[in-house]
Amino acid sequence: MNHPVRRSVRRPALVTALALACSVALTSCTAGPAAGPGRATTAPASADPASRPGLKPFYGQRLRWTDCDTEGYACARLTVPRDYDDPGNGETFVLPVARAEAGKPERRIGSLVYNPGGPGAAGVQSLEEGMDEAFGRAARDRFDIVAFDPRGVGASVPALTCTASDDEAEGEEDATEPSVSEGVAPLHPRTEEERTAADEGARAAAEDCERHSGGLLRHVGTQDAARDLDVLRAALGERELTYLGWSYGTSLGTAYAELFPRRVRAMVLDGAIDPSLDWSQRVLSQSAGFRRSVDDYADHCAEVAGDSCPADSPDAIRALIERLYTRAEREPLPVSEDSSYAEYGGMDATAVLDAVSMAMYTPEDQWEPLSRALAAADAGDATALGALDEEEEPAPTEEDPAPEDTGGGTEEESGAEDGAATEDLTPVDNEGAALTAVNCLDIPHPRDLDAYWDALPRAEKAAGVYGTAGVTAELTCRGWPSGDRTPHRVDADGVVPVLVVGTTGDPSTPYEEAVSLADQFPGGMLLTYEGMGHTAYGRGGACVTEKVDAYLVGLKPVRPGATC
Repeated sequence: MNHPVRRSVRRPALVTALALACSVALTSCTAGPAAGPGRATTAPASADPASRPGLKPFYGQRLRWTDCDTEGYACARLTVPRDYDDPGNGETFVLPVARAEAGKPERRIGSLVYNPGGPGAAGVQSLEEGMDEAFGRAARDRFDIVAFDPRGVGASVPALTCTASDDEAEGEEDATEPSVSEGVAPLHPRTEEERTAADEGARAAAEDCERHSGGLLRHVGTQDAARDLDVLRAALGERELTYLGWSYGTSLGTAYAELFPRRVRAMVLDGAIDPSLDWSQRVLSQSAGFRRSVDDYADHCAEVAGDSCPADSPDAIRALIERLYTRAEREPLPVSEDSSYAEYGGMDATAVLDAVSMAMYTPEDQWEPLSRALAAADAGDATALGALDEEEEPAPTEEDPAPEDTGGGTEEESGAEDGAATEDLTPVDNEGAALTAVNCLDIPHPRDLDAYWDALPRAEKAAGVYGTAGVTAELTCRGWPSGDRTPHRVDADGVVPVLVVGTTGDPSTPYEEAVSLADQFPGGMLLTYEGMGHTAYGRGGACVTEKVDAYLVGLKPVRPGATC
């Protein structure tokens, strides 16, 4: 894997998945009441969290490494408090950690921690699948590349879920199902019936998460994950953090820089999210990015996908895509019996839009299969289109239990009860649940239903169906637990110059947000990659790699106006 993790979308839901990896304005501040409109709440510099008596056992951990299941990587476990306001209450998260050791240990600088995106992407799994290869040779030689599963994500214990286990599902078979209206969900709900169906579907999704993960939902936000990142820094034995975040990882990095500005050695934020945008501004920004990217696909398909293009001109490609959306709104597009969409009767318009949008992330990898799938769907078989977002998953096995000792250590070392560190840390596919939970918690959403319907005309004007579907997606957050975060400009006085990387044709985190984020950091630097697709480091060529590595390794600044 050589690009940020992207989310798989397998359900033709009433709530669209345009809350894609790294969506919604994921802002950063500390716990407690907001300091005022547009400001982050930050702790005084003297209030060092590591000095709090209740946190000393967590900060005193040292990771105990063993071999991962995948050869060439070492694994460990980190224990963090579930509630940083009450760290001694005995409730914790146990987080998997993995590392690829520096290629030249004799010249090792330290650990380079990364987050691959999401929210909801499992860092350990991404590293074991080869994410370290996304880093330049200079970085890999001088740093241990380190990843972790954020709280509630992947193989974290406990982990979020919005679906019942097999045993629970049996007990819920007789439960009353929500009265969601039958029919195909439109990309722009206009009628009272369509809007009622969208609201009921969103409410049912939120209730599922509350039913199965209610006790965790207030504890999985980005500000708590940033505190975990500092505990990880200490457990790695690092005085300062060297960090690279792709996509949602930029929100995590921004939150860390605000909480611990003087503990940053170097920080790269690639595919930036602007923390000053509110929920509707973020939807409009991202939706417009996807619309532009689909236009780019139509314009440049012949250059990238060659003879695979589904039509012979950009206008004809646009017309084909719009035709599929229209058809799928009337009736799901047919798929084969072995398709994951077969149980839903085919792909509805939301599922089609998801598949097209997801293919904008890496044109070099995805435009050719997208082109073939669009042509097949237009001819009457959407099976290939529905399979675009399906990644191969390992078959379940009852063998290979988690190692007995992969880092949690004793109660004195980890601050956790012994039992917490002995639970099975088999990776869990809960990326969708985590994405919803983090997005909804991290930024306030209106409780009033009319606020969403009032946003639809603006969204349609800005981004067409990509905008209206994006607004509808946010309905799930309407009844969600609220955090203390508010949209604000970065407040990280004392932080070293942070390097922000922006891609001019990025669909999910539009370039304008990278420009804004770099401007908000004191001494912030911007590196522009002129290209298409999501993020740049690891896929933007030697120019991007050399400049980012020179900063990470030697702290070499990037000059104003730097472009690759």
